Amino acid sequence: MIDFNNLEKCDSVFSKFRGLMFSKRRNLLFDLKKEKWFGAVIHTFFVFFSIKVYWLNSEKEIIDYRTVRPFQVAVPKSRARYIVEISK
Repeated sequence: MIDFNNLEKCDSVFSKFRGLMFSKRRNLLFDLKKEKWFGAVIHTFFVFFSIKVYWLNSEKEIIDYRTVRPFQVAVPKSRARYIVEISK
């Protein structure tokens, strides 16, 4: 179960673009506003540590998850509404 109270929300276009690039370890929540597949693809370019990524549907059920190492691209198995990035 993911505790949504301990996540930093990325609401602005800049915060969504930046994510964890060139930053310290923290836990992020991205709300994509509707379920998307292509919009839910993430990358860890310029993120210098591994992260756990969870893709959730509109009901906040986990539909996919994995550990993503630095400088990789991760594609979800299906459409997602939320993305949660947890710094390891």
